[in-house]
Amino acid sequence: MERGWLKAAFAASLLVPGTVFAQGAAETYPARPVRIVIGLAPGGATDIQARLFAQKLSENLGRPFVVENRAGAGGTIAYAQIAKSPPDGYTLLGVTSGYTITPAVYSKLPYDPVRDFAPISLVAQAPFLLLTHPSLPVRSVKDLLVLARTRPAMLDCGSAGHGSSTHMAFELFRTMAGVNIAHIPYKGTGPALIDAMAGQVHMLFGNVLSSLTHVKSGKLRALAVTTAQRSRVLPDLPTVSESGVPGYENSTWFGVLAPAGTPAAVLSQLNAELVKASQSPDIVERLAPDGAEPVGSTPEQFGRHLASEITRWRKVVKDAGMKVE
Repeated sequence: MERGWLKAAFAASLLVPGTVFAQGAAETYPARPVRIVIGLAPGGATDIQARLFAQKLSENLGRPFVVENRAGAGGTIAYAQIAKSPPDGYTLLGVTSGYTITPAVYSKLPYDPVRDFAPISLVAQAPFLLLTHPSLPVRSVKDLLVLARTRPAMLDCGSAGHGSSTHMAFELFRTMAGVNIAHIPYKGTGPALIDAMAGQVHMLFGNVLSSLTHVKSGKLRALAVTTAQRSRVLPDLPTVSESGVPGYENSTWFGVLAPAGTPAAVLSQLNAELVKASQSPDIVERLAPDGAEPVGSTPEQFGRHLASEITRWRKVVKDAGMKVE
């Protein structure tokens, strides 16, 4: 009798092995270290935010979340590699606003920015600062616009490079304001900042992390923030929109994707953990000096954000007459 019962139990277990193992896999994720790849070099605002959230995920889930930097070709090398990674939740992609710019500035990509990835969460965003050299006789965006219109083609704006987020912030400003200002691309934010402080370029859009110190020292002048609302970190600094270019809005942001096909249960768990991390007091406190504020969106909200940003930057590139590589 006992042997017969054991045989029946074993036979029954063979009928539903997928269910048993699937439940086990969902309960144990993550069972090993998880990689978060970003397509940028170490040390920048994005790298800092990625490591901040990776540390919090490691603490809360009990497994290492390790950030890997794979810079090159505007991040597209990293994007293409992760698009082909196993969709098991152990390789994730940290992305910024540049992710939605590349489809506009590159004619051919070795991946599809929408179909090849599953959105998890938009976790943080921050404004750019519209900066000028102190020698420029302007103290507001309206002053800058008047000067640009009375001296067409005489002013220039530095950026971190062609197609960079700071370049696109400028092109959006230039086209919406209808001013003739030249673009001067550099190989990174650092060189652009150095020349701006030396007065070699008249203006630039910079992130709070890399430029606020220079504003406080008087080497650069901040005219406005680029977000729709004023920054909590700089409440006295007006927005570009309220200062002369109505409707202007732009930000740098950080979010997390997974390869398409990653199990829904894993995506849901990661989303819940990222939202929880973004709301934790220590994360909010650490983000504040960078001018960044937590978001913690749903996957659906992040997916809509990505799609709308891709559409927007394609229009900006077209309206600006930019060359697509």
